[in-house]
Amino acid sequence: MVLSALARLLDLEPDIEVVGRAADGPAAWRLLREVPADILVSDIEMPGLSGLDLAQRIQRDGVPVRVLIVTTFGRPGYLRRALEAGVRGVLLKDQPSEELVAAVRRVAAGQRVIAPELAEAAWSAPNPLGDRERAVLRLAEEGKGNKEIAALLGLSSGTVRNYLHEAAQKLGAANRVEAARLARANGWL
Repeated sequence: MVLSALARLLDLEPDIEVVGRAADGPAAWRLLREVPADILVSDIEMPGLSGLDLAQRIQRDGVPVRVLIVTTFGRPGYLRRALEAGVRGVLLKDQPSEELVAAVRRVAAGQRVIAPELAEAAWSAPNPLGDRERAVLRLAEEGKGNKEIAALLGLSSGTVRNYLHEAAQKLGAANRVEAARLARANGWL
């Protein structure tokens, strides 16, 4: 419903054309490879591939598209990760629709757009987790055990256990479940 509403809203503008829609991350990735686009408007949380992971792929593969994230998650960790992934704009879904249209135009012009609430919050909450700790916590959050995580990431079970322990310590969590919950709540996963 939100996808259709955003597409219709943007299509009403005379200088903006919606060239495709995708309901999940893998579909968005396939569409970007098939249909040339100037801007990708994406959510952070999507099935199969998050908007941040999608932005990282775009950056890594040099796909010539600018990314604008529109999300309900006003978490400072998301903003930091988005900027690291080359995202050009991050807006909150509760902002007026005119701001989305203006943001699309600004991103198209090469400018950066960041919701002021996110920018302020990002200054006060740095991400304490490293890339491997985040990757291990994401898989643990999905219910995978140490051996399965180790196989998926090409690590030993002991190394996975160490990453989980370090992440829990950094977050002040009692266990992997609490560490993943805290990291997710702060936008660090």
